[in-house]
Amino acid sequence: MASEELSQEQLSEWVREQYQRANKHLAEQGVLFDSVVTEESRYLAPYVAVWKIKSTEGKYYWVISGDLPADVIPYASEKNAKDTLRAFSMRWQLQAEQILQNNTNDQLRKDFAALLITKAEMIYDLFANPKNWQ
Repeated sequence: MASEELSQEQLSEWVREQYQRANKHLAEQGVLFDSVVTEESRYLAPYVAVWKIKSTEGKYYWVISGDLPADVIPYASEKNAKDTLRAFSMRWQLQAEQILQNNTNDQLRKDFAALLITKAEMIYDLFANPKNWQ
């Protein structure tokens, strides 16, 4: 995938930036970060990073960052990064549908719904491509 196109230095910088974005998003959601479960986290640079995070309360979360909105879901039925991409994809499709069904005249919200749809399709394609999970 695209990570092969990045130099090791560029890849390291991208991973560091995405880690910081994920950590910032968690803090904005009121979740204090303790550690990353690195063996279960994955990144497909420069598109998406999926982090399994342990909070200071001992709870686990999946956090997504990359060329898309940062988001978080509790660790539950998604037991790996691949399934987590599918879960975020479905979640964003539903969120976009709710926004669009509200018949809002707010162009910013319509644009956000369009962004969610585009990024949901992108991460679903990443999920569905077996080359990403070898």
